[in-house]
Amino acid sequence: MKRTLMTIAAVAITLGASLGVASASSRPESASAAHGDRLGWRGPNPDEYLPKVPSFKLTSQTVRNRHPLPTAQLSGIFGVPGGKDVSPQLSWSGFPARTKSFVVSMYDPQAPTGSGFWHWVVADIPATTTSLPENAGTSGSTALPAGAFQLAGDAGAFRYIGGAPPKGSGVHDYYLTVTALDVAASGVGPTASGALLGFTIGGRTIARATLICPTAAG
Repeated sequence: MKRTLMTIAAVAITLGASLGVASASSRPESASAAHGDRLGWRGPNPDEYLPKVPSFKLTSQTVRNRHPLPTAQLSGIFGVPGGKDVSPQLSWSGFPARTKSFVVSMYDPQAPTGSGFWHWVVADIPATTTSLPENAGTSGSTALPAGAFQLAGDAGAFRYIGGAPPKGSGVHDYYLTVTALDVAASGVGPTASGALLGFTIGGRTIARATLICPTAAG
């Protein structure tokens, strides 16, 4: 029986090769998967489903691209030891001259919810604003520019909620994104979901810049 199974397996491999069928190990990766591996993504990459637009420069004194979120940017509210729910400092430049407003967000596509998790969303940031200080994402923040407001996000809190990868869920890629719009107002109010905001601004997005912070559960 064992010899028969080995013979069948050998025939299947030979037949597959003659028909041009690649094995799992030899099958070429998609362009997006290869690109993702270089940047440390484990997928899905949410930007693949958004309008294709140019990027610009986004930096932070708090977080580093392709490095885990620091402890202070994790969520004590969600029970992460040492987490302080402090939003990171962000600065941006090189965006299109016709930009009229920005949206800042942090999103976790790997959250075990079936729809990811919006940790922070700030809308209607004036085009004259090119940075947010650390801890601008507090409830009732006075550090945000006039006219800007925070959505409740998926935690139902009008503030920044830090990363909180559930134990055993692997590495989560936290996307900190600044989106440039060609309109001064996003068209949604503070009670809108992050997904509704994203849908609303899709046609008004003219550039986007992202820092990705792959973070594992402690």
